[in-house]
Amino acid sequence: MANMFAAILFVATIVSGIIWAIDRFKLAPARREKIARLKVETAGAVDEKTLSKAAKQPGWVETCASVFPVLLVVFVVRSFIYEPFQIPSGSMMPTLLIGDFIVVEKYAYGLKDPIFQTKLIPTGEPKRGDVVVFKYPLNPQLDYIKRLVGLPGDRVTYDPMSKEVTVQPACNNGQACDKALAITYTANEPSNFVQTFGQASGEEATSGFFETDPSAPVPQDGVRLLARKETLGNVTHNILIVPGARDQLSGYYQQPGQPLGTWVVPPGHYFMMGDNRDNSADSRYWGFVPEKDLVGRASGIWMSFKKQEGEWPTGIRLSRIGGIH
Repeated sequence: MANMFAAILFVATIVSGIIWAIDRFKLAPARREKIARLKVETAGAVDEKTLSKAAKQPGWVETCASVFPVLLVVFVVRSFIYEPFQIPSGSMMPTLLIGDFIVVEKYAYGLKDPIFQTKLIPTGEPKRGDVVVFKYPLNPQLDYIKRLVGLPGDRVTYDPMSKEVTVQPACNNGQACDKALAITYTANEPSNFVQTFGQASGEEATSGFFETDPSAPVPQDGVRLLARKETLGNVTHNILIVPGARDQLSGYYQQPGQPLGTWVVPPGHYFMMGDNRDNSADSRYWGFVPEKDLVGRASGIWMSFKKQEGEWPTGIRLSRIGGIH
């Protein structure tokens, strides 16, 4: 859908730009010449308004010429600088909530052409801990957002019992080093979020998430999520887990030559995980994200609506407007 919109915007910008150029450099001078000729022929007896009507700009040309500058600005900003996205699911809670509208830096990992996503100019490299928007590898028409955990060459291990990540960074020779990255966790504490269960599988849950005081009672069909801080190298962020939940190990992506729950990130690829660890369909289940599918780095929240997945908003969360951590 995003690529289709980009293609439509590109075509509309090109077509309106061509019409604008033809009008500016050919049709407009011809109209001015016609008006000047009529002035001479009528010896100045006809007023300017009447002369203008005799060489009037066609309505469709006027429309295209007037919208071209707007389309050009939107196309450049959206394709190369910033693009807005909406968070549709709870997989990145508590960092991002359903109903958050975020701004994504398109230039963070290189300027790409908006249609084929070919990198034109390198501007930066992804880093562990970045919150990244990318094309879902199994369906590039969908945009996903996760936290980058593994860089090319890293050996990533996830323990479904302790729900902790181990990362052995890549060495200079491209093989995973023996020394693991410093990843620390705080103790589990009751969070502000209660989850009511609907669907539980390798896909992202469609159940409801409700924000309540940690001391408030929990509905019969729900459970209070636990929160802890994860420090991934020099990036600290909050994650959520469902108490007592177990991963669908049968749904894990098993990389050839690696044990279940361990992955070595191939060159030019990245390993992504959601902050809502038990409610995220991520690299644990479908593998790696190629560099060409990276859209950009999420940098801020510009609007946030109170809502549940697939439902209409019920309010606005102004306090959430700001940066992403």
